[in-house]
Amino acid sequence: MLLAQNVPEGVIGAFKEGNSQELNKYLGDKVDLIIQNKSTHADKRTAEGTMAAFFSNHKVGSFNVNHQGKRDESGFVIGTLMTANGNFRVNCFFRKVQSKYVIHQIRIDKTDE
Repeated sequence: MLLAQNVPEGVIGAFKEGNSQELNKYLGDKVDLIIQNKSTHADKRTAEGTMAAFFSNHKVGSFNVNHQGKRDESGFVIGTLMTANGNFRVNCFFRKVQSKYVIHQIRIDKTDE
C-alpha cells in the first residue's frame, strides 16, 4: 500500500492509544480542529492540548481505520474511535510539507456506528 509509506503509521497508533503526545509529532504548524461541531484553527501546541483533553474525557478502547488514501500532495485517514463514552468518526487530513506528511485537519464527530 503506497499510503503506508507516506502517511505515518504513528498517527494510527496515536489514535489507538489515545496519545496526544505521539499525535503531536505529526501535527502541522497550524491545525484545523473540528471536535463535535466546535471548530478551532490552532497552533501545534494548542492542538496537542485540545486532543489531550479529548482523550482524557473519552478513554480510548480502540481505533479502526475505515478508509485511507493519498492523492498528489495530500492524504487522509478515516476511522472509528471507540471510547468509554461512545464511538466517534475521525477524519484526519494530511498535507505534504518538505517531503513528509503532516496533519492539517482533524475532525471528530459522535457516531452511532
